[in-house]
Order: sequence, then structure tokens, then C-alpha cells
Amino acid sequence: MSSDTAQVSSLPLPPMQYINFYTDDNVRRNRAPLPPRPIHDSYSMFGHAFNADDTIIRSLESQGFRRLYPMHFERRRELKKLNHSLLVNFLDLLDLLVHCPDSPKRAEKVEDLSLLFIHIHHLLNEFRPHQARETLRVMMELQKRQRVETAMRFQKHLDKVQDILQNALQSLPDQNESESNFKMPTEILEQMDSSPSANAKVDSCYELDLIMCNIIDNMR
Repeated sequence: MSSDTAQVSSLPLPPMQYINFYTDDNVRRNRAPLPPRPIHDSYSMFGHAFNADDTIIRSLESQGFRRLYPMHFERRRELKKLNHSLLVNFLDLLDLLVHCPDSPKRAEKVEDLSLLFIHIHHLLNEFRPHQARETLRVMMELQKRQRVETAMRFQKHLDKVQDILQNALQSLPDQNESESNFKMPTEILEQMDSSPSANAKVDSCYELDLIMCNIIDNMR
């Protein structure tokens, strides 16, 4: 077996003849087909005709099925009752197939099982709007939490940068002090003015080194 883990999508991929139309080159050159236009009238899906104005979850009566539970009911309780009825009818079908496999009641039991499955599927579909709202709420809470955490991290970095800048400003020397450190001592200037003949004999590089050394000593 390959060590690579296969990634399985929750939704099936579209047909390859459509995928090939949406290559990077076609999208960049605006050659990809446009999305389908919205449907404003009726359409067909899985062999059944639907109207665009129909409700998302149609009632059982509008689909031609007999309702097995009242109009006002508790979904959890009805689902449990339908599940029990499904199990009982399945056991009856097995008993019928064992003792009377050619009995016409076999088709009736199959129809009863099909109707029970349709009711269970319909009740579960009625939870879809609630599931969509809860999914949207969880996504929004996740986005809010991520943005709050990002803002908190930015605030921490901002506080850290402000502390660094404040410490750097406090460590800078005073302007008057820095100017006095770079001034040449008056003793050296007076000595250079009083004895020009002696200074002429000294190497000029030595004089510059002496000045720099005095400046560094005053900065300490």
C-alpha cells in the first residue's frame, strides 16, 4: 500500500469534461464557461419535476404520501416511534418470508417499510434549516475567536515595540552632555596656541590621535 494518505472529498467531483474547461489558462483568458443562469420556473431533478417557488422542504401530502403522525408532534418522540415501527415491520416481513414467501402481504410489508423510511427521511430533513443555522453560528463564532486572538497578538506586539522604543529613548544621552563630550579640551587648544614651534616638530597623526583619545576619555 502507498504511504500517501488519500484525501476524500465530502462532495463528489464534477464530471471531468467540465473540469477540463476551467483550467488556469482558460480562466486567465476568460475562456471558461459562465455559470448557469438562475432558474425562475420549473426544473427536473432525479426524474421529478420541481418548481422554483416551492418550499425547500415540501410536505408529505404535496409529495403524494400518507402522513403517519399528527400535524403537531414532537420530532424526537415520533422518530423513536417510527424507528420501532420499522423494526417491527422488518421482523414481520422476515417471518412472512419464512412461512409464506408467496403471500401477497409481502408487497404490503415492503410498501409499509418504504413509507416508514420516507417519514424518517422527511423528519430528518426538517432539521436541515436548524442545522444550517447552527453551522453558520459555529462558523461565525470561530471567525470571531480567530479575529480576537489575532487582535490580542497584535496588541502584545505593539506593547512590546512601544516598550523597546521607550527604553531606547531613555537610554539616549542628554543633548548638552553629548555636545560637551565632543568639545576639544581648552588645555589642548591653549597648548597648541602657546607653542607652535614645538607642535610643528610633532607628527600631525600623533596630534589627531591625542585629540581623539581625550574625546573618548571625556565620554566615559
